[in-house]
Amino acid sequence: MFANDPLFIAAVVACLVVLGVLVVGIGGFGRGGAFNQKHGNRMMRYRLIAQFIAVLLIVAFVYFRQKGA
Repeated sequence: MFANDPLFIAAVVACLVVLGVLVVGIGGFGRGGAFNQKHGNRMMRYRLIAQFIAVLLIVAFVYFRQKGA
């Protein structure tokens, strides 16, 4: 049903990007060491940016879907 909607596909891809960044960030935090010290804060900043974009896409999808566009 939604598979042909490009906004839905973009929202799903954005959610997968958030998941990927989150997994890398948590994995680095769990291991600790040099990777976490060097990239830990950067990964969480990337996650916040990706989450913001994902939420905007989801809200846009819901908004346009309700309008029937």
